[in-house]
Amino acid sequence: MTKMLACLAALLLAMPVNAGASGTVPSKPGIDAPELAAVGLDQVGFRALTLVHRGQPDVEANKQATDGVPIRDRKLVVDLWYPAIHGARANRVTYRAQLPGEPPQAPVAVTQAGLAVVGAKPVGSGHPLIIVSHGYSNSPAVMTWLTENLASKGYVVAAVHHADPNPYVAPAHVRAAPNFNRPRDLAFVAAQLRMTLGEQINPEQVALIGYSQGGFGVLTAGGASLDPNHPEIDIVAGGWLKAQAKGGEQARDIVIPGVKAIVALAPAGGGARSRWGQDGLQELTMPLLFIAGDSDPVVGYENAAKAFFEQAANSERYLLTYKQAGHAIALNPAPAEMRGSLWDIDWFEDPIWRQDRINAINLHFITAFLAVHLRGDDAARAYLDVPVEESDRGEWNAPAGTPWGAFSPGGEGVTLWKGFQRRHARGMILQHRKPAH
Repeated sequence: MTKMLACLAALLLAMPVNAGASGTVPSKPGIDAPELAAVGLDQVGFRALTLVHRGQPDVEANKQATDGVPIRDRKLVVDLWYPAIHGARANRVTYRAQLPGEPPQAPVAVTQAGLAVVGAKPVGSGHPLIIVSHGYSNSPAVMTWLTENLASKGYVVAAVHHADPNPYVAPAHVRAAPNFNRPRDLAFVAAQLRMTLGEQINPEQVALIGYSQGGFGVLTAGGASLDPNHPEIDIVAGGWLKAQAKGGEQARDIVIPGVKAIVALAPAGGGARSRWGQDGLQELTMPLLFIAGDSDPVVGYENAAKAFFEQAANSERYLLTYKQAGHAIALNPAPAEMRGSLWDIDWFEDPIWRQDRINAINLHFITAFLAVHLRGDDAARAYLDVPVEESDRGEWNAPAGTPWGAFSPGGEGVTLWKGFQRRHARGMILQHRKPAH
């Protein structure tokens, strides 16, 4: 068995865990998690670094400015999780962020306990690099279910603070700024990390994971070309977004070369007309994993993840669908500070699905997907290539004496999805398409 198997400009700070932080650690799945969701064998270190992208257009500035869009340095905080050795005086992190409050309320400060240790000594070399892009006005601090867990499985994980505007008070051209900044941020960060992390990573083994607006970002930075004739292409100040669209002089500047795999959770970019047009997603050739709820009221489903899955015809791709789930499928369970109002808890949690349950299922499939496409672990395909698309139809007549919590072994005569427990593969669809060419 391989090792893999065995919201406003938010600031993430590190300090010792204390009773004031949310006590649970989201990266540690519960007892009903499918097999590959479990925390890996590596201890996890954490550090943050600041990168400066010199001379970037500030497209959040006044759209009507007569002297054009101002050029400024763009500062990006990047959080890093990595395999590490914990010392005797382990200083575990408490993550902190601010998320938009219900208008006109002030932002809500949140805290979350973690398993990573601040400044822990890195171990190993040549780890695959995973770059994570959070949702609009979210923060890496609310996706630690993913980042810490993957680092414990031998990946170096980098999550970008994209410093989005407040979508509830900003004018239209400012709200549209992340359409320009997301792929640009990701391309810059990927290039910098490939140069600066040295032997800690394998610069040829890079994957991208994005949620919501981050899903739009990773698909675009992965190579999907933007439609230059999209009705909203000119909303971004100075025509800068059109310059990044297909045929534009900066179209290639926002593409990260050599990406080996992409995971897009509830990806934005769809609607009545896709931001990539009818054929922009066909330029993606790396394997793709889409994860979405079929009742997403924010970015949609039929004209979003489901449509993207069909349009990305030149990739091997998967679509995991949660029946009746909405948009909140990729954040930590709501911390204590976000349980005081329905607005706050709806940032984090689906009204139908348990959040820790969704996170565990996500981890199971993301772990298998990355093992196959970053590590060449072909045995992990058995967790992805399920025998029946509808999880509810799976069956396993387990032999007498099989422990109740045992995982489905898959194989001949077993249609319960491999790695799931009896009665715990419900409400999902997993589809697979091979590339057209």
